Amino acid sequence: MVYAVVRAGGRQEKVEVGSIITIDRIKADDNGNIDLAPVLLVDGDKITSAAAELANVTVTAEVLADLRGPKVVIQKFKNKTGYKKRQGFRADLTRVKVTKIA
Repeated sequence: MVYAVVRAGGRQEKVEVGSIITIDRIKADDNGNIDLAPVLLVDGDKITSAAAELANVTVTAEVLADLRGPKVVIQKFKNKTGYKKRQGFRADLTRVKVTKIA
């Protein structure tokens, strides 16, 4: 079983070939592919975590869709002063499918 832990959008995700993950918005190349930076590679019993060896490892994924996350409502309120503020936020996300770990 081969899997990798990749750095994607400030977080780390465990991926295998064929897994679908949702990460922060990332721009794809002309073919709709992106390269993810590996942090750890597990190939059966062999575990690779050295930066020199991980420089040779590529994790390629294809972009399936650009989407937006759920709405987060931010409310601030101060008692007895008449101050209240409300704003919202939706994160820009990208759904990708891992196609190759080599």
